Amino acid sequence: MSEPVVGGRKLQKERTREALMNTALELSLQKGFAQLSLRQVSQAAGLVPSAFYRHFESMDELGLALVERCFGTLRTMIRDAQRDPEVIEHIIDASAEILVEAVKASKADFAFVVRERLTGSEPVREAIRHELDLFVSELAVVLVRLPNIESWTTEDVQMVARLFVRNMHANAELVVEMPEDRPDLEAKIVELARREMRLIVLGFANWRSS
Repeated sequence: MSEPVVGGRKLQKERTREALMNTALELSLQKGFAQLSLRQVSQAAGLVPSAFYRHFESMDELGLALVERCFGTLRTMIRDAQRDPEVIEHIIDASAEILVEAVKASKADFAFVVRERLTGSEPVREAIRHELDLFVSELAVVLVRLPNIESWTTEDVQMVARLFVRNMHANAELVVEMPEDRPDLEAKIVELARREMRLIVLGFANWRSS
């Protein structure tokens, strides 16, 4: 079998997988992901149901792939931003802007996470909780670079990272609900996120880890 043929089949398989994921996202807006069947998703994607199993073992596995894709997008943007020394110097302003841009770029994915975090199947809810915990841990590594926090205990650094993640999640919900072409609302969300995060940082100087 020639290499171009193998590469072409692999590309087609990836495209079909993405089509199933995107179709499930679109259908979930109408009735919720937990209410979808693989038959509905397959037919809407133009596939026979048996073809679904070439890509996912179950709807839960498809849901886990959607969770991973969403958080992967945000994680990549955060890691890329950390390489920029100006971002680290102005981490609060940068975080607010990075969050809004990430949600805008993958709005359907983030809408899925916001919605399924409380109403999805147990495997999907657990995956979202796991990804949020990972994000807290990664953010904690960044936060220890800030003034007044170097001597804190690991538990306290994790605590403040969790506060930031909760703030980011709340503001991500606002971006998801934001109508298209409303730069005024986007600016308000960015400014709200900045002010809230700055308020958290103000407490750093007076906090004493015990």
